[in-house]
Amino acid sequence: MNTNNPNRREFIKTGVIGTAGITIGGMGFTAKSYAAIAGANERIHVGVIGVRNQGTVHLNSWCALKDSHNVAVRAICDVDEALWPAALKLVEEKSGAKPATNWDLRAVLDDKQVDAVSIVVPNHWHALAAIWAAQAGKHVYVEKPASHNIWEGRKMIEAWRKYGKRMQVGLNNRSAKNVREAIAFLHGGGIGELYMARALCFKARDSYGMAKDGAPPAPFHYDRWLGPAPLRPYNEKRSHYNWHWYWDTGNGDTGNTGPHFLDLARWGLQKDEHPVAVMSMGGLFGFTSDEGKTPGKRVYGDVDTYGHDKTTQETPNTQTASYQYADGKIIELETRGRYTNQEGSAGQELTNVFYGTEGWLEISSGGGWKAFRRREKKPFAESKDNERERANHWANFLEAMRSGKDADLRADINEGHLSTSLCHLANISYRLGRSLKFVGAKERFASDTEADAMLTKIYRKPYVVPEVV
Repeated sequence: MNTNNPNRREFIKTGVIGTAGITIGGMGFTAKSYAAIAGANERIHVGVIGVRNQGTVHLNSWCALKDSHNVAVRAICDVDEALWPAALKLVEEKSGAKPATNWDLRAVLDDKQVDAVSIVVPNHWHALAAIWAAQAGKHVYVEKPASHNIWEGRKMIEAWRKYGKRMQVGLNNRSAKNVREAIAFLHGGGIGELYMARALCFKARDSYGMAKDGAPPAPFHYDRWLGPAPLRPYNEKRSHYNWHWYWDTGNGDTGNTGPHFLDLARWGLQKDEHPVAVMSMGGLFGFTSDEGKTPGKRVYGDVDTYGHDKTTQETPNTQTASYQYADGKIIELETRGRYTNQEGSAGQELTNVFYGTEGWLEISSGGGWKAFRRREKKPFAESKDNERERANHWANFLEAMRSGKDADLRADINEGHLSTSLCHLANISYRLGRSLKFVGAKERFASDTEADAMLTKIYRKPYVVPEVV
């Protein structure tokens, strides 16, 4: 295939197929019928920026769609060169292609053959990488949370609108068949008028321990990894995966797993706006022991944990937040990082619960749902299975690229920003130790300069999110 075909870019921009003027946007094609459409032979090339943990999920997802959606991983990028061999092996085995490798994301953005990028880097890099990508003419799939702070999210929206590229946020539940069915049931009045939703994130985590500062591993481009974050010595407990638990780079579990469930809560309540008030409290509990020098177990993220040992973690492992909207409706978030009971009819740990005037509905982490009428103990409506269809979110992104329609995205950056902002609002309230009033139209707090200062941050030059994108 001639990848320099001048019609190729126009095809991706408009989604017009051949001379028939048919567009792909309904997302109802089977893999077989989709691949058979004239014009679907125009391959989309993707660069994956960040190939550890969730980055591997992205690599697998793009490779799984290579035939049905004619997509290829053209480049992999990670500041830790030690991760390249495994990523290359995965792509070669799954797709038969060998992508280019680079530690500098700007090399991927400079590649004219790359149509879109997956941004799977620490939170503090999300906004700058997405804005640079849009400026370079790339479509963007960015992981949750969309941004590291609220101001960044607004800049991402501005870049999305200015450069006319699709920008999808990795809120996968938006593409899950059963979840979409449950939301439609709620919006159809299945349990009456909704007045409250709970977002539950129960993930018991052991201490990640402590380590002394030292020199970064030779293949790790540490300065680039820090990027917009303040300069500080390398510490293994603040880098790979552990970055989630420090304010410079992460947003705690409220901004890690929380976005998925806060997004569903807001979606279910049909709140396409910011709340007017937030209150959050919590703390870091259970990590007081001096016992451990030997890791207890290795967990997701390929990092060691140490039971109850002391830690330098900054973010809370237990946190609650309440949000109120202008019409009085409520979202509650609960993050429990220690031992806990579960909630819901089957003892779910990661779930959403919605409350209406005629009953309540739960959506489990597997995507299944059940609705209960008033005080009845048995569900009167439920999903038939727990199918999540995870890959469809990546497929949806590709289909929206081809249609050229932002409306075809199931989790565009505006949706991602509104849901991610709930995480940031909770964390600002928690860190200040008080309730806050928020003026959504201005994205500012009500007469509160101390809280306003936490809407953004000081960026380390030259890694500065620009005022004008």
